[in-house]
Amino acid sequence: MDDEPEATAGVEDYQPGSAEQYIMNNLDQLGFNKANNPATCHIWNDNETTTPEVYDSLVTYKKDIDRYNEIIEKFNPVPSTMDMIRQDQGGGGALQSIICDSLRLHPDGMQGIFPSKQLSFTSSGYVEPLLPPMRSHKICDNHRRNLMSLDYLVHDFEFMCKKLKPTSRLVLLDMGASLDFHGTAITKKDPNVIYNTSLPEEYIPSYHWINVGVSSKEGDKLNPLHSIIKKLNEDDFVVVKLDIDTSSIEVPLARELLEDKDGV
Repeated sequence: MDDEPEATAGVEDYQPGSAEQYIMNNLDQLGFNKANNPATCHIWNDNETTTPEVYDSLVTYKKDIDRYNEIIEKFNPVPSTMDMIRQDQGGGGALQSIICDSLRLHPDGMQGIFPSKQLSFTSSGYVEPLLPPMRSHKICDNHRRNLMSLDYLVHDFEFMCKKLKPTSRLVLLDMGASLDFHGTAITKKDPNVIYNTSLPEEYIPSYHWINVGVSSKEGDKLNPLHSIIKKLNEDDFVVVKLDIDTSSIEVPLARELLEDKDGV
């Protein structure tokens, strides 16, 4: 992370942080390569579990992520950037550059917040490393208080902004929401209540509510990776939440995303 990558670099390969890479290379040694949800907190609390270098990097990363969340708390929310970017179609990107620069969280970019250099890098910029326990590391100290915490998530707003184009669409897909694609135990909702009471007027033109069960079958019209995402293009900004709580459906969908079986 010595140089802040350019959003136009076309990076497609996932580049894990060094601690993430070490863990993936030593799953058996660490006792993680098991099917029965092994304990994982010892990588954070026991300096003899990994290597001195990896342990020290995790200690530093904990401070980094706290610093990041402090910055996010003080960061003024920015209205949707898409309307402004669309206005810049004939401006050669000058306005978009100004907009995206305003989303930089630190003068030195993401690496200025994370000197531990443990962030992973994707085609959408820097993200949090995939580290056990796959949630906030703070659940290792206080499970009940931190189980649902989202403070471990990292967003590279500036990088994502610079990848947008005037023709980009913003698509939010929630698989498992009570008012969208649903897994098992589907709760029937009264459309009159949803559209007249729950849904803000600004979302009426673009909101799609599909109150039936998701299918994990490849190519099925009720598989949103096929029927929705595949119909979008690479310039669109797509956010997918996969939380169906039915492993027989959720796991195949996660594998389809990982392996890109349906060409998404």
